[in-house]
Amino acid sequence: MFQKRRLSFWEIWNLSFGFLGIQMGFALQNANASRILQSFGADVHELSWFWIVAPLTGLIVQPIVGHYSDRTWTRLGRRRPYFLTGALLASLGLIFMPNADMFTAFLPSLWVGAGMLMVMDASFNIAMEPFRALIADMLPSDQRTLGYSIQTVLIGVGAVIGSWLPYVLTNWIGISNTAAAGEVPLNLLLSFVIGALVLIISVAITVFTTKEYTPKEMALLNQNEKVKETEKSTGGLIDIFTDFAKMPKTMRQLSWVQFFSWFGLFGLWVFATPAIAEHIYGLDPNHSQSTAYQNAGDWVGVLFGVYNGVSAIFAFFLPAIAKKVGRKKTHAISLIIGALGFLSIYIMPNENWLILSMIGIGVAWASILAMPYAILAGAIPPQKMGVYMGIFNFFIVIPQIINALIGGLMVQYLYNGHPIYALMTSGIAFLIAALLVSRVEDIDENGTAI
Repeated sequence: MFQKRRLSFWEIWNLSFGFLGIQMGFALQNANASRILQSFGADVHELSWFWIVAPLTGLIVQPIVGHYSDRTWTRLGRRRPYFLTGALLASLGLIFMPNADMFTAFLPSLWVGAGMLMVMDASFNIAMEPFRALIADMLPSDQRTLGYSIQTVLIGVGAVIGSWLPYVLTNWIGISNTAAAGEVPLNLLLSFVIGALVLIISVAITVFTTKEYTPKEMALLNQNEKVKETEKSTGGLIDIFTDFAKMPKTMRQLSWVQFFSWFGLFGLWVFATPAIAEHIYGLDPNHSQSTAYQNAGDWVGVLFGVYNGVSAIFAFFLPAIAKKVGRKKTHAISLIIGALGFLSIYIMPNENWLILSMIGIGVAWASILAMPYAILAGAIPPQKMGVYMGIFNFFIVIPQIINALIGGLMVQYLYNGHPIYALMTSGIAFLIAALLVSRVEDIDENGTAI
């Protein structure tokens, strides 16, 4: 009987190594896109509207990529062509977004910058979900928690590098972090170029060190796991809607956990810089060109590196903790710790104390990147792993779209222009997500509850 072989630690490491570069680019985007858009003229309450293009592209792109990656076979395999293509496109977005003022002869730099944000996020989406599906494709059930945990470690390492890079270039190397009105500082320009190079190199390492199972081998695996097709597949995009309607029960339950988790995360990414600049530094969040504001923005990048670094460390312990107390309880506790991290930002006396807040958020981030996928993988038919991983992304991007639509209005009208309360809302969202974890049915591939 043909079975998936157990992979060594370093084989699993290479399997996900490209995620280091993807997350480095993603971290540069998350920590600095709002600041770049403000440099091009965006007001604080408008930021979430510009960010809406990112989750919208994910809503469209990820299930389509997942659907076709389930059906693709090339010399590079079926998942690898997609994350290689995504990496190339994302690299172009990383290079051109902070250089959007080069195109002012054609369009306002603000709109070019927003367009590059869309290109970057669409490309990250093309690359990310095939990586998630690749873990489920390649690893037996008892190695998947380890696989997603190693992936989380690499995500954390890449995110730390990306988040800290602008601060390091300015404070260790002496590259300027200020620029004329309407321009992006040199430290950000160089950071994005370096991120593009690392992205390409790291994804190439995964592409050339990983061999996927052939279609014949996957067919044998599906037979061994007693895969049942409930109805014939048309092979067309209409199958995405059919699969969505018939998603497994565990996936439906996890969708609500994901909704509130990612609603909270989006608030952090969009409003952290103006919130911390105002609440901790006492600055006007609409005066983004000042040296003080740029220093605050660099420190936010450091803080983002802290929570990502904590997630990389904590991810090493997730398999052991999950084995001891279960995946559901591990995820619930982690989300509660993250909620406390968010809520504590309000009472911190200065910027250095925010490191403690970020430690809490980092614990939750590690679990968000690993536990839902480890739970989900056992509930998904193997032959539909890609499309269901893509559909699962609906419950990541829909809350971001909702936050993008209402977040800026809430800051402007409900919070009287004070973005710190957007971060408090994120903390409450994490608490709701933690409560909803108890409803999730965690099962393995043969239907046994865990």
